[in-house]
Amino acid sequence: MRKIQMVDLQGQYESIKERVDSSISEVIKSAAFINGPEVHAFQKELEEYLDVKHVIPCANGTDALQIAMMGLGLKPGDEVITADFTFAATVEVIALLQLTPVLVDVEKDTFNIDPEAVRKAITPKTKAIVPVHLFGQSANMDAIMEIAAEHNLYVIEDNAQAIGGTYTSVDGTSMKTGAIGHVASTSFFPSKNLGCYGDGGAIFTNDDDLAHTIRGVVNHGMYQRYHHDVVGVNSRLDSIQATVLRAKLPLLDTYNKKRREAAEKYTKAFENIDTIIVPQIAKTCTSVCEKCTCHVFHQYTLRVLDTDRDALVKFLNENGIPCGVYYPIPLHRQKAYVDERYNEADFKVTNQLVKEVISLPMHTELDDEQINFITSKVIEFVNR
Repeated sequence: MRKIQMVDLQGQYESIKERVDSSISEVIKSAAFINGPEVHAFQKELEEYLDVKHVIPCANGTDALQIAMMGLGLKPGDEVITADFTFAATVEVIALLQLTPVLVDVEKDTFNIDPEAVRKAITPKTKAIVPVHLFGQSANMDAIMEIAAEHNLYVIEDNAQAIGGTYTSVDGTSMKTGAIGHVASTSFFPSKNLGCYGDGGAIFTNDDDLAHTIRGVVNHGMYQRYHHDVVGVNSRLDSIQATVLRAKLPLLDTYNKKRREAAEKYTKAFENIDTIIVPQIAKTCTSVCEKCTCHVFHQYTLRVLDTDRDALVKFLNENGIPCGVYYPIPLHRQKAYVDERYNEADFKVTNQLVKEVISLPMHTELDDEQINFITSKVIEFVNR
């Protein structure tokens, strides 16, 4: 059996090696390292893939989220609602801009932000909602957009873990995640479903004026060289990363299909284990199948009940199986974001999830032998 990896980037590279190597070589020969033709070509190709009017590449996913908020003109003290159960970057940029983060609980089945918790958290100072499409599945965007419309709020999608996924609305229409809210951000960190070989990110929007503002923000506030019209940052996707992304983008749907197939095999193996809760698919979809694209399984995350989750992590590692705990500490308990406004009773789901979740290896190169070994070891431990 091949060595099991949490993410097998080497194996994925072998299948695109020829194109990646030749494209990188061409970039080096051209010396067009910043804002070169490869960046502009990738931008256009991603706009077409997402069916969104504007893609603005930038240096990383955290920058993308921060720049989206800067483009909206949010002011210090404005409140921004987001999920308590997610990576810290989402709340980090809110704090960096001197906005006020408002953390709310998530849904137990999808791990995504709870719309009812969002509704209860709205105050006259609330200006935006940041739904995080966690682990590869969209938040309930029908409910989020409805709430936003009622209260005249911006919706900023954090799409770092769900690129290529779709959201099916209650009216039956489907859109790509990242193309639903007023603006969205994504990350091209190497382990993402669409990842480069370094850092990278992008902002998406269908708003022409907002796109114009953001294009200035990413480049020191300049639209004309040495004319600084808005307060900006230095955040640009370099051409080498763009050429890697161009090689991978045509394969993204195939990559996501392979992830869904691996997820289906994991789920089948665990179907009769009462102490294991497998990832749940949103109510608009019925199964993990070839045609279903609502979940792209950036992570395959279990909940283990009546089990010492940390001991399971140790057991799997001892058997050569990497795994992850995303996330072990709620954001409202992180030292940087503790706030006396928060009440533990408002975070019942998150406080439970952080004790139960464990993510298994998930990538495009998983084979049946590896999946069988992984699932057998998980079952062996929980059945002790």
